[in-house]
Amino acid sequence: MIIGVWNYICPRLGGIGYASCLVCFFVGLYYNVIIGWSIFYFFKSFQYPLPWSECPIVKNGSVAVVETECERSSATTYFWYRETLDISNSISESGGLNWKMTLCLLVAWSLVGLAMIKGIQSSGKVMYFSSLFPYVVLVCFLVRGLLLRGAVDGIMHMFTPKLDKMLDPQVWREAATQVFFALGLGFGGVIAFSSYNKQDNNCHFDATLVSFINFFTSVLATLVVFAVLGFKANIMNEKCVVENAEKILGYLNTNVLSHDLIPPHVNFSHLTAKDYNEMYRVIMTVKEGHFKELGLDACLLEDELNKSVQGTGLAFIAFTEAMTHFPASPFWSVMFFLMLINLGLGSMIGTMSGITTPIIDTFKVRKEVFTVGCCIFAFVVGLIFVQRSGNYFVTMFDDYSATLPLTVVVILENIAVAWIYGTNKFMQELTEMLGFRPYQFYYYTWKYVSPICMAVLMTASIIQLGVSPPGYSAWIREEAAEKFLFYPTWAMAILISLIILASLPLPLVFILRQFHLVSDGSNALSVTYKKGRMMKDISNLEDNDETRFILSKVPSETPSPMPTHRSYLGPGSNSPMEMSTAPNGRYGSGYLLASTPESEL
Repeated sequence: MIIGVWNYICPRLGGIGYASCLVCFFVGLYYNVIIGWSIFYFFKSFQYPLPWSECPIVKNGSVAVVETECERSSATTYFWYRETLDISNSISESGGLNWKMTLCLLVAWSLVGLAMIKGIQSSGKVMYFSSLFPYVVLVCFLVRGLLLRGAVDGIMHMFTPKLDKMLDPQVWREAATQVFFALGLGFGGVIAFSSYNKQDNNCHFDATLVSFINFFTSVLATLVVFAVLGFKANIMNEKCVVENAEKILGYLNTNVLSHDLIPPHVNFSHLTAKDYNEMYRVIMTVKEGHFKELGLDACLLEDELNKSVQGTGLAFIAFTEAMTHFPASPFWSVMFFLMLINLGLGSMIGTMSGITTPIIDTFKVRKEVFTVGCCIFAFVVGLIFVQRSGNYFVTMFDDYSATLPLTVVVILENIAVAWIYGTNKFMQELTEMLGFRPYQFYYYTWKYVSPICMAVLMTASIIQLGVSPPGYSAWIREEAAEKFLFYPTWAMAILISLIILASLPLPLVFILRQFHLVSDGSNALSVTYKKGRMMKDISNLEDNDETRFILSKVPSETPSPMPTHRSYLGPGSNSPMEMSTAPNGRYGSGYLLASTPESEL
């Protein structure tokens, strides 16, 4: 279905379907690793206190001391980088497999495989739970988050625009990718699931409803995130103040600094961030020539908010930090990671459907056999992500294997429907299916606004990729801090290969069909209408092929074979006329005289 529909719309752009499958495969490879991480944290949550609430104590001879790496960072950061990932210092240091994460990845792929074999009917039975449960958890976290100290600072930071960030193409590319992920655009899963809809399904209402729900969910989740980030930023800022105050006390005791520099109202026993900033400015002014030698930090809350964790660290560092301050923290931790697993599996089912559905429909393979084989293959390939350096590969795949190719796929999908198939024809067919004509607003956004905006975004991303060498944030164990590193040459080769491989079907299929080296596949899927009822041409499908029904569920409802294509009914046409199929070429037109009662519309 996913491959065939693009062959039908424009055979030369049939590579869109194959490229979409490859993007789904790349995303599924690393996305399931995140589910594996969530499974690990889920089982670790059945403890009190939570294992990431305190730094571990290690013995140095006869003396028990706090683990240095944990003391210099934080308990949650240490648990994430050392206990969970056991991460290496760079992508070049493999470090071997992390057996805990390997086992969790195997469990994750087993769950996905079972869910895919049971099919969409089974997944629909738990839809109410999987849809409503995340909202219950998010609302609970929002209420608790707003009660945390510093939550208001985080929310104010959320609504404060950053013009320099808004001019960064990387920000817009990531925002576009987030929209693609949230709405399933370009992945093929939407097309696969839509094949189960009734012929008169109001897709206009569905699209509008999903967009508003997605917007509401994004705002709700963002409020929760920034409330937690505000709390964490205050914690880290207070830690910074304490550490630097100890430095100042040391300088005062050794007469490096004069006691006259300290304002009289400052109390080191109860030092606030405001008092420290005042003291910091005085020392910086007086010791201007030797200030850098003192090694004092400004300890500004704004700086902590700006360098807040993002990506995978958001769930596994920031939120785990907040949960340690919740009453009954193990309960909330279990709920949070159960929500992540639930959401992750839902996304993986859609992603895997974008791979399995077109392959099964096109090559007529058994669903169970292909699904099991696909999961086993993906698990073996995914072992690259459960090395000690695996998190760096997750970052690489997330940043480059899907984002740029996915943008290209969505642009070509837009062009194929709006310009090649024709916006007028598409609008007319929607009118016949929906019973009303969609707003003219859609016409201009489909034909002009969307392709132009995405083309500008893609161009800016390619230019930025060429100007600024790609890199990643590495965790340096000795420094207990993140450090930005550039990808080595071999990693750059992998990165570029991922982008090329995901985009390769597009030019390859175009060339093969342009020079008639392979069949264009345009007769593999044919659609016609009978007074608003969509039907599928089954003339060249096997009798026992379950995919021969787009709409019908029993053989008696199976439509008769129809001509392979139909031309556009202009807006002025009130009823279709019976016409003969054009004798020259596969793109001849044909209409079936309408005989369906109005009650069936």
